[in-house]
Amino acid sequence: MCCSRNYRDTDLQYVEALEILLQGLCGVNKERLRVHEICLKSGPNLGFVASEVRLLCDLEQSEPTWTVKHVGGALRGAGAEQISVLVRSMVESKASKNVLRLFYALGYKLDHELLRVGITFHFQRGAQITVTVSSVNKMLKLHATDEAVPVTPGIQLVEVTAPATSENYNEVVAAVSSFCEYLAPLLHLSKPGVSTGVVPTAAAAAASLMSDGGGTTL
Repeated sequence: MCCSRNYRDTDLQYVEALEILLQGLCGVNKERLRVHEICLKSGPNLGFVASEVRLLCDLEQSEPTWTVKHVGGALRGAGAEQISVLVRSMVESKASKNVLRLFYALGYKLDHELLRVGITFHFQRGAQITVTVSSVNKMLKLHATDEAVPVTPGIQLVEVTAPATSENYNEVVAAVSSFCEYLAPLLHLSKPGVSTGVVPTAAAAAASLMSDGGGTTL
């Protein structure tokens, strides 16, 4: 299970300021992100209900590593409407470099592939939180990551996620929501698919952070 909020940031100055802010909030060094994401969908031989899996290849490692991810449906109902983050089932597992060949043999077909490039922070703050700031790129040729071009030029996707279980997701939701409040002067994160518009204080907050250079302890 995963709890998440996201935001799309269109100004490079805001992205640089956000990096400074996150460095101070998280207290850990950023990690470079370069992930090749392959989305596969099941064929008719696997049943009437279509399923989708994502194969993630971490290109930042000296030896690229593969992960299989299955993202389920979001939590629905009155309870889901009352919380500020999206809660959905998610299963991940490490895999070998032959995983793509395996899924093709099972009857899965390539739907699309993306390259995500940016930075990420991993830290503990009431929950094991991950903050990712990345651009999303598409391949013009099959698996040609070196020739990837931005899907939405100039736009960065900011995501805050944390793993949870059915027993503790209320605590994780609270931790994610609380952390997101620290980002409020610069951006407002919302449930995926919900636009919050421009934050009125963003320009001033970004200018202050950039001039300070991250020297202020947060």
